[in-house]
Amino acid sequence: HPGDEVFDAYLRAKGAADDEVRRRTGLDWTILRPGSLTDDAGTGMVRLEAHTGRGPVPRDDVAAVLAELIDTPATAGLTLELIAGSVPLSVAVKDVAGN
Repeated sequence: HPGDEVFDAYLRAKGAADDEVRRRTGLDWTILRPGSLTDDAGTGMVRLEAHTGRGPVPRDDVAAVLAELIDTPATAGLTLELIAGSVPLSVAVKDVAGN
C-alpha cells in the first residue's frame, strides 16, 4: 500500500525528532504521539498514557490535550500516546502528571 511507505517515513522522522528533543537538557519537553488523526468533532474524552496501542483520535482533542500539557509543567520529560477514550482530557492530563 503506497500510503504505508509515507507513514513509515513519517514515523522515522518523528522518532529522530523526538530523540533530538530528548537530548536537549536545558529544555522542558513533553512528547505527544497521537493515534490516527480524524476530522471528527472532538469529544473531550481520551486515553492518554505511556502506551495506548493504536487507535483514532480527533484533531480537536489533540489540540486540547496539547493546550492542557502546556499548562501542566509536571508533564515535562514524559512521552505520551493519545487516542480516543473514555476519560475527560483534563483528568487524563492530571493523571499522567501525578496530580
